Amino acid sequence: MTNLLSNFCLASAAPGAATLSPILLGPSEAQLILALPIIGLLFCTLCAIFRVKSKAPAFFTVACLAGAFALVVRLYLNKTGTPVITSGFEWFFLEWGDGKGQRLVANFSLYLDSLTILWMLFVTGLATLIALYASEYMAGDLGTGYCRFFAAFNLFVFSMSCLVMGDNLLLLFLGWEGVGLCSYLLIGYFYKKPSAVEAAKKAFIMNRIGDLGLLMGIGLTFVHFGSIEYRDIFHAAQPYIEAAKAGKYNEIPFLVQLIPVLLAIGAFGKSAQIPLYVWLPDAMEGPTPVSALIHAATMVTAGVYLVARMYPLFLLSEYALPLVAWVGALTALLAATIGMAQFDIKRIMAYSTVSQLGYMFAGLGGLSSTGAAFHVVTHAFFKALLFLACGAIMHGFAGQLDLRKLSGIRRLKGWGIVSFGMLVGCLNLSGFPFTSGFFSKDMLIGSEFLTPGMAPIGWILLFTAGLTAYYTFRVFFRVIVGPLHYEPGDELHSAHDEHGHGGENHNEHAHVQDDHQHHDHGHGGHFHPHAPGWAINTVLLTLSVLSLSASALNFLHLPNQPHIEGGIVPELVMESSAAYESPYARHEAHEGTGDGGHEGPDAHGTPSYVPTAIALDDPHAHAGTFLGWNPHAVMFYVSGAVGFIGIFVAFVLHYVGRTTAATAKADALLPMLGPIPGWAQHKWYVDEFYKYSIYWPLIILANLCNLFDKLIIDGIVRLFGAIPRWIGNTIRPTQSGELHGYAAGMAAGVAVLLFIVFILTLR
Repeated sequence: MTNLLSNFCLASAAPGAATLSPILLGPSEAQLILALPIIGLLFCTLCAIFRVKSKAPAFFTVACLAGAFALVVRLYLNKTGTPVITSGFEWFFLEWGDGKGQRLVANFSLYLDSLTILWMLFVTGLATLIALYASEYMAGDLGTGYCRFFAAFNLFVFSMSCLVMGDNLLLLFLGWEGVGLCSYLLIGYFYKKPSAVEAAKKAFIMNRIGDLGLLMGIGLTFVHFGSIEYRDIFHAAQPYIEAAKAGKYNEIPFLVQLIPVLLAIGAFGKSAQIPLYVWLPDAMEGPTPVSALIHAATMVTAGVYLVARMYPLFLLSEYALPLVAWVGALTALLAATIGMAQFDIKRIMAYSTVSQLGYMFAGLGGLSSTGAAFHVVTHAFFKALLFLACGAIMHGFAGQLDLRKLSGIRRLKGWGIVSFGMLVGCLNLSGFPFTSGFFSKDMLIGSEFLTPGMAPIGWILLFTAGLTAYYTFRVFFRVIVGPLHYEPGDELHSAHDEHGHGGENHNEHAHVQDDHQHHDHGHGGHFHPHAPGWAINTVLLTLSVLSLSASALNFLHLPNQPHIEGGIVPELVMESSAAYESPYARHEAHEGTGDGGHEGPDAHGTPSYVPTAIALDDPHAHAGTFLGWNPHAVMFYVSGAVGFIGIFVAFVLHYVGRTTAATAKADALLPMLGPIPGWAQHKWYVDEFYKYSIYWPLIILANLCNLFDKLIIDGIVRLFGAIPRWIGNTIRPTQSGELHGYAAGMAAGVAVLLFIVFILTLR
């Protein structure tokens, strides 16, 4: 019997009976990957206690994270292709019987396979570079605020490492909640700024909604499979996998099919998908290094990682993967339309992140786990580059981010590396031919057209790719090139204090010259933009090189391994729990499979059946085509052409003939579109819809409950308290201690008795 989990070391103890093989122990030094960020956290805490006012917290953080990255590289070089477990310490061990599901084991141990290593390579690598960038960017807050920032930074890396490296769902959940907490702390870093506080609370609450789904999924997993350890879960799911291969989904219990749906809800919240995406754009209120690390490259990919890690369970549901695919595609399109209408360049990049995350989910749902993981890696580099380039602009222009007030900054001395970085990032995000973004996006879109029933999603993603190219180069043509013009942001005249009352308010952001100093062509009055220093430029140049060279990943291959389309990243994925290859992927589009895709495993031993809801329950389903052509063969040209069209439209509307920063040819076209541009600029009023359909009804309900509590519940309590008081007040005069008062009372009592006797005798 061929096993879906052959790469999880399943062995057969007897014919037809699969048993778990002995645990293969991993290297103990892997625990240091978790320990180093904690050491950095403790150091930053000590610096805060002793009021250190230097960059020591930043450079110590860089050293710790660089050490963690080196350890991950060592794991990569020594990997065997087989999952190993590094035991830490006993964390949870609860036993209340001998039956199934009566023992909860969740040790602080690490599950190390190629998917873990792949994720940790860019998590630790990018964290190191962004920490170096932040050492300069946050320099205006030297002191307690500086220490607080890097303490939260280290805690985030530790939490993300737990999420990715843990060998059980409880440790994943610990990291999941940890990155949510760090996101709240870092988004609200400027805690005296109301908008930052509101954004932090919004992110925290929206994530909690998704986390409820994740927690329910974890609980249901334990109830049904009797374990929350990956190794045990995948083994216990083996009978259902065999049923799914045969297309017998009616033999898979409803609760098993519900588990991936609940996990998907958690993933939607953390990775900002419909309907829980609205927190991510507002998270731009945090410092730019936070945006680059948490909201572009690492934390928001946690949802993608969850789906990839639990992919065997997602394949057991008829509806989980189609749900993931459609939510991802619609999110990609919606976020792209909003990004086209924004003027804040950081928010444009934020909506771009939401859109690209939608691509990743669409890839996972469209049976391209390899394409989704490839896009995660490439996107991490070029989106971090774009965010940090925007941050450098904000840093140098006193917080200015409005593309209508910035133009031609490449002409300014000291801004060459920033301009180059923006160009490289924009080319990758637009899917320009032969960039890394081009190859990874092509894999995703091509797979959608190949998978039966997914062609509409392919068209949505292809159209979104054109919108992406347009709004990306809208930023480039408006800000980087064109006539030279700049205006300082609000921070120029804001009050400066340790925590920044007015946004990302660092003392070095705003530099005002004396009247006798030069100011460029009169732009910005006496304001002179501050060019980035060596740390920012070094990180931007490094990320530019990495983003360009990442395209080579498409052509590099693992040694002694069968080559897979897409290169080294898909080959790493195929050694993990996310290993899956659609039976249609290895056939020309016009050939199909002839049996609904239920071919059995391919040469690599990976599953190659298709969930019936995706195959439309058609026993004769064939691979899809793109207008009669093999999608993977033609998509290079189609997606390249779509990207060129988007860039060309942006070139014509936002560069050709533009003489001012504030206006462009596109402005003349807006009236032709009626109210649509206004709706998009207001984010399709989704926030307002949530406000009036959820927020205000909850506020009204809360006030009604408060009124009911005060008038009814408290009223009843006060009534029962008032009755004894009233009785006591009534009786109290009879106990005055005065003799004549008692005599008068006795006389009155006797009189009453006599009156009663008199009335009774009359009868």
